[in-house]
Parts: sequence; C-alpha cells; structure tokens
Amino acid sequence: MKAVPVIDLTPWFHGGARERAEVAARVDAALSEIGFLVITGHGVPAADRAAIRAAAKRFFALPEEAKRGYAVTVGERGWLPPGVEANGYAEGTQTPPDLKETFAAGADRRVGDPLFDDEWFLPNVWPGEVPELETLLTGYLARMKTLSDELLRLCATALGLPDAFFTGRAGHPSFTLNINRYPPMSQLGEPEPGQFRIGPHTDFGTVTVLDRQDGVGGLQVHSDETGWVDAPWVEDSFTINVGDLLAHWTGGRWTSNRHRVLPPDPSAPDEELVSLVFFYECDPDARIEPIAPPIGRRAGGETVRAHDFLLERLNAITIG
Repeated sequence: MKAVPVIDLTPWFHGGARERAEVAARVDAALSEIGFLVITGHGVPAADRAAIRAAAKRFFALPEEAKRGYAVTVGERGWLPPGVEANGYAEGTQTPPDLKETFAAGADRRVGDPLFDDEWFLPNVWPGEVPELETLLTGYLARMKTLSDELLRLCATALGLPDAFFTGRAGHPSFTLNINRYPPMSQLGEPEPGQFRIGPHTDFGTVTVLDRQDGVGGLQVHSDETGWVDAPWVEDSFTINVGDLLAHWTGGRWTSNRHRVLPPDPSAPDEELVSLVFFYECDPDARIEPIAPPIGRRAGGETVRAHDFLLERLNAITIG
C-alpha cells in the first residue's frame, strides 16, 4: 500500500453484517500495510471542531506573559510553549525542537492510585481568558472517547476477535487531546536544518484520532515502498493511526508507522494551521499480552504494563 486509504464508516454504523465485515476487512488491510487510514462518516459534527479552533486561536493569541501562567511540559495539562518537545527524540534522533505550541487537556477522573493519578489523570487547566474552552473541550473529549471505543470495537472485528477484546482493557483509560498550533514562517523565520512542525516519530497508545487542516506544511506518512507520502486531506474527515501499544498488542500484525508534520514552506509564508490530536490509550494498569499467531505475526512477545510502556516513550520526547 503506497498511500493512506480513505474509508467511509457509514456502512459500519448503519449497514448489515456483510457491510460491516467489508469495512473491517479494509481497516485490517490499511492498518497491516501502512498503519493509517482516513475516515469519513464518523458522526462528529464539523461545527464542534470549528468552535474549538476558534477558541484555541483566541488563547494562542494571548500575550506570552498571560500564557506563561498555564505553562507545563509534555504529558501535563495546560500550555506547552515552543521548545519543550522534539518528537524525533523518540527515534533516537536529536532534532531541533518541534515548531509548535500546544494546549493539552485529557482524562482527569482519578483512580485512587497515586502512581497512575499523578501521571495520567491530572486536573485539567482552563484559561480564564477564554472560558468557553472548558465546555467545548469537555464535550469533545467525551465524543472522542466514544469514537475511539467504537474504533477499538471495529479493530476487534477486523481481527475476528470478541467485540470487547480491546475495550475490555479501557474501563478507565488515559487519553489526551493536544491542540497544536503551527505558526507561520512569517512569524518563525527560516526553520533550522532538520526542524519540523513535528519531527518523525510514532505514536505511543492504541489509536490516534486527528482532525487537521489542509496545508502545504502538512502530514506525511512513511511508506517502505516509496518513502514519505502525503496523507490525503478530505473535508470533514479524521485521520486515524495505530500507536505502539496497539501494534505490540496485535503481535506486530498492525503497523505503528512513522509520520511527521512538514515545516512551514516558503511558498506559503503566512500559513498557520491548528490540529486537534486525540491520543487514546487504555487502563494504565492493564497488562498487555501480544496476540499470538496466526492473528499476530510474531510469537513470544513480552507482556507489558501500559503505564510503563507509555511512560518510557513519553519521557523520550521531552526536552529538559
């Protein structure tokens, strides 16, 4: 597969057994071969995402001293300033910092175990200057969790497994929404050599649900056959990809593929993009045992605890 396929989920939600099976087979093929797909027919209103972008832009437009009051680092809730994250480090590549700033929110219902609560269920921070963000993001997080659970049920069907095979380990999952602002070149100046809006990396969890804007400096996915390929942009769609944990869980059947966001381009010096990136995981205390062949592709994989598996990767991309 040389390109990221576009799959309409309408038959999955509203079709019969045959139509659902056809969608599941296409999903298995996409995730086995390139680890990415673009979905339409997902049922999440475009107006919700537009409202979040508008509110987020009002936050990002605040003076830096105002945003500093919400400054945090990778994995925490609030504002991640430029310079705190370099995703290329996850591959062992020491790249310049990613060219972005982020507002992060996520799961905040604590489980009562400080080991997990202090890492995955931190209180969300809501800027008083943009009060509508709290209502908008709380609603969106709930929608994204619902959609992600449905995607995991679709994934189970794609592998011929019981419907709750994956969601059974997501009764109290961790998840994070990153609102990434990619500033224009007219603001940043020329990128450093090897600097990207987001450097080459893989994601860490189960599934990522990405709402992105079309642009010159957009998302690319690595293909073993052709190198880096542009991910298609389709109106009112989400881009979905497999994370390291789900790839491990499937015994290497599915690919947690490298991807990157290109730096701003001189042909579009004023291009500013805002992406909504929902990272879904599972229960932090879940023990994940890789699926054996013939469904999985590798035998004898290590059983891991989600908390340890994810934290190691998260720490790798943090600067400072």
